[in-house]
Amino acid sequence: MKNIHYQKITIIRVQKPSKKDINDELKWFCNSLGLFNVRDKDSSCYRVFIELLKSSKEKNPVNSDELASRLNLSRGTIIHHMNKLIDSGIVVSRKNKYMLRVDNLKILVDEIEKDIDRAWHDLKEVAKEIDDDLGL
Repeated sequence: MKNIHYQKITIIRVQKPSKKDINDELKWFCNSLGLFNVRDKDSSCYRVFIELLKSSKEKNPVNSDELASRLNLSRGTIIHHMNKLIDSGIVVSRKNKYMLRVDNLKILVDEIEKDIDRAWHDLKEVAKEIDDDLGL
């Protein structure tokens, strides 16, 4: 059987912050990428993302134990968020260390856009094949 990797990309249209504030902009960025949910009461996914952003700036991938220690979170919580971030295409894992897919948020958004474009292309292609097969 063919190994299939599923990538879940969530984009949420949220009103941009009205004033220029880096923290509000980062929260808006993460919220727009679906990194917040009602169960994440302590904003742990956001905090993990910020640590990964810092690590990317320093070009220093981190492991789950380092993140857990820095953020005072359980390793299980870190792994849960890492899996979500990996599945969304935001984070990559190499040799049990994590880093953002790219080291620049603009490039990250460009890469996510390419992922979405590929998904739309595939959907259109298969929809046409199904329509043709059904004589629609």
